[in-house]
Formats: sequence, C-alpha cells, structure tokens
Amino acid sequence: MASTAKFWREQASRYNLEGTHCLNCGSFFFPPRVLCPKCRRGGNIEPYKFKGTGVVVTYTTVYQAPRNHNRQTPYTSAIIELEEGPRLLSEVICEPEEISTGMRVRAVFRKIGEEGEKGIIYYGTKFVPA
Repeated sequence: MASTAKFWREQASRYNLEGTHCLNCGSFFFPPRVLCPKCRRGGNIEPYKFKGTGVVVTYTTVYQAPRNHNRQTPYTSAIIELEEGPRLLSEVICEPEEISTGMRVRAVFRKIGEEGEKGIIYYGTKFVPA
C-alpha cells in the first residue's frame, strides 16, 4: 500500500491542473490526451499547465450527501470552462447564494476527502470566486 500511495503522490499532474496542447491545431485538452482527436496521428501533443482561471458554465448545489460519504453540506459542483477552452467538473467553494453562471473562478489546492479517521487524505483542485 505504501508504494501505491507514493506512486500517486509523485505524479506531477495529481497536484497541478495539467492537460495537453496540440501544437498543430491549437486545441487544449483536460484530462491529458496522448493523441489529438482532431489531427489524429498528425497531431503534435505537448504537456500543458493551465492558468487555472475560468467561468462557471452551470452548477448544482448538493444539500444532502450520500450516506457513505463524510461530506459537509451544502456544497456546489460546477462545470468550469477554463480560459484555454476545456471544461471540467469541480467543486466551487462559496456559499450557495453567491454562485452564478458566468461567474469568474480560479483554481485552488484543497483537501478532497479521506479514507476514515486514520486513512489516506486526498488533495486536488477546487475553485473559488475570482
């Protein structure tokens, strides 16, 4: 188990908002791709670290979490369109009445969850109002 946890901790993309960029057509991808779906084999893919800014496309607020999840409610999940174009699903940290479509947000590094009181703690990207 220790080697598995170390493997995940050492992946650079785990703690950064990283994807890929096709140098041929200019498309950006999140999560990362090894092949550009537009250019196919002619694509020239490179790693790309996103700026971490974007806008809320749509959102929902969860007031009752599933029983087996130890989550504080309410929390808001949103589809975020990054400045570079890709969209992703993430939690937005703000009061439910503060969020709106079109709201500018920025990425932050936060605790995502944990396995029990003495288990592994997971960290990752969430968003806050910009």
